Amino acid sequence: MRAPIGDFDTATPAPDTLDELTAPVADAVRDWQGGVPADRILYVDTDPRWADTAVFVEHYGRDLLERSANCVVVAGRRGGETTLAACVVLSTTRVDVNGVVRRQLGARKASFASMETATGETGMEYGGITPVGLPTGWPVLVDAAVVDLPYVLVGSGRRRGKLLVPGKAFAELPGALVLEGLGVA
Repeated sequence: MRAPIGDFDTATPAPDTLDELTAPVADAVRDWQGGVPADRILYVDTDPRWADTAVFVEHYGRDLLERSANCVVVAGRRGGETTLAACVVLSTTRVDVNGVVRRQLGARKASFASMETATGETGMEYGGITPVGLPTGWPVLVDAAVVDLPYVLVGSGRRRGKLLVPGKAFAELPGALVLEGLGVA
């Protein structure tokens, strides 16, 4: 099938590519409960050498720059407690960690989680973390601009391959909270 965005050779419904996904992402697709059918989530094979955003859009289509989202893991701390959360923002913005995220998590301090924490807790590869298949109970903070797009390119849990997800599906993820101003220029 033809991908709805980008210049990919083929796009395959994610339920048909479970072997290409990390275990937590495959489980989430298999058990998908959202109003958007799971087969509307598409998998596209990509070369991991071109995983970084600038090189990626040069190879797979400049239109993807405005239609891609990053998923980053943050750690909010208050007293001796740490809360891990995921933040999903358009790739043309950055996460407002010290403002929106810190307030939303009720944290005294918030920062990006270390690579070891992010990969260890999610079971995903660094550079491919996706909001699909995150640990149960995690807040998933999603910028409203992501939800407004017809399709959004995000990681697949690995550096090889990406998911094309209908924007409104992000609001249906377990623990999702859609926020204005999470992503800032």
